Amino acid sequence: MESIFGLVGNGFAIVAADTSAVHSILVHKSNEDKIMVLDSHKLIAASGEPGDRVQFTEYIQKNVSLYQFRNGIPLTTSAAANFTRGELATALRKNPYHVNILMAGYDEEKGAELYYIDYIASLHKVDKGAFGYGSYFALSLMDRLYHKGMSVDEAIALIDKIIIEIRSRLVVAPPNFVIKIVDKDGAREYAWRESIKDAGVAAA
Repeated sequence: MESIFGLVGNGFAIVAADTSAVHSILVHKSNEDKIMVLDSHKLIAASGEPGDRVQFTEYIQKNVSLYQFRNGIPLTTSAAANFTRGELATALRKNPYHVNILMAGYDEEKGAELYYIDYIASLHKVDKGAFGYGSYFALSLMDRLYHKGMSVDEAIALIDKIIIEIRSRLVVAPPNFVIKIVDKDGAREYAWRESIKDAGVAAA
């Protein structure tokens, strides 16, 4: 029951994801961060099979870092998204990754951008996007309430509405969410929205 979603505002992009690690009927943990910082001004949020999600996002992160190390300049958000799409397309014909991605970034020339990349290597630049079961509610709310040039406060209010809707309408709803933002000051964690916390196992 994964949910990742994001949007572009006035000079920033914001992404949110549930933090549940589940398998079958079991919840293994409720603080799994599914949004990775690619570099100083890029975020990658991913959903899908846990092994594919972790392995593929780490692979992209290391290759983006390698490019900057070799060439002395970072990839733009568009270039990083196209590289990611190319790797998914190559793997699609060999050993496909079951992973869906929202990539957010900020470049001085183009400002904030958000890219939608699905598991069959479709790539689209979007103003708003979502994956997972929560996308049914996220996309409908964003269609109704999103507008270009949103402020950070307006975007967070919309994100919170989506989280509340997912928690109240999804039959097996993830309790916790993490929100991250990228703007001219860089990529960083913005907030957590927690309804339960992981408890340590008591010693026997």
